[in-house]
Amino acid sequence: MIAIRDVVDDWKLTQAEAAKRLGVTQPRMNDLLRGRIDKFSLDALMLLATAVGLTVEWRVVKPAA
Repeated sequence: MIAIRDVVDDWKLTQAEAAKRLGVTQPRMNDLLRGRIDKFSLDALMLLATAVGLTVEWRVVKPAA
């Protein structure tokens, strides 16, 4: 979730301050900022994305034959 990291970086806060703003722990914020998204559920990533002001679009498409 590079987009989330970019927004958080723009805030110019410490990881602890950013974590508090988003309602997560500092270790969870560290995981997110380091790209360890496998530690997050899809729901959690969507909630974090919207919490930083991003719009989330989710598409389900039929694969090409």
